[in-house]
Amino acid sequence: MWSESPIIGFDTETTGVRPEESRLVTCSLVTITTEGVTRRYWLADPGVEIPESATQVHGITTEQARTEGRPAEEVLAEIADTLAAHMEQEWPIVAFNAVYDLTLLEAELSRHSIPTLAERLGGIIYPVVDPYLLDRSVDRYRKGKRRLEDLCRHYHVWNDDDFHNAEADVMATLRLLGAMLRAYPELAEQPLIDIQEQEEQAYAEFITFLNKRAQQEERPPATESVEWPVAHAV
Repeated sequence: MWSESPIIGFDTETTGVRPEESRLVTCSLVTITTEGVTRRYWLADPGVEIPESATQVHGITTEQARTEGRPAEEVLAEIADTLAAHMEQEWPIVAFNAVYDLTLLEAELSRHSIPTLAERLGGIIYPVVDPYLLDRSVDRYRKGKRRLEDLCRHYHVWNDDDFHNAEADVMATLRLLGAMLRAYPELAEQPLIDIQEQEEQAYAEFITFLNKRAQQEERPPATESVEWPVAHAV
């Protein structure tokens, strides 16, 4: 079963909320194998000012990023090298709301003329496991918010985490996935390709629902793209 293979948790903190335009500030990768847990953390100088609103979320200031961070192109290349190497072995990348982090990463790689994950992986970014979308798929009619902290509480793996710290978010996401696999063991028995198709469908259905509601309320859609795990501007 794929759940018994090595997995790698992935999360970023950035300069904003629009992944196509924002810049990477920090990244955490946590790899779990039979040999143990390996953690990697990067702090990048994004090359632009970090807005105060973003600093309030993740705690990294422009000055700190400039003095302590490494050049963005070096950080991005190392992250992409690591992710691609694992995905080529079909080690699932586990990320909460993966479409944000992967869209941002692909945009940043392209911005710095570094080969993207899609280019490295033959056009398909696979395998990706997103507990956020899996929860929407297996329990679609449950009411309430589905932020990372909300789902950690729902699945009883709340650990008073410092959310919006990249490494804390990764560890919480991995605990959440473990709890979901215990609650829905059939997920672990499905092939990874089926898991990814299930996530793609859940994302498309959710975006379609949001856009219909926005239309009814005469608001512009938040996004028109239903592509996943990388959203492309339409």
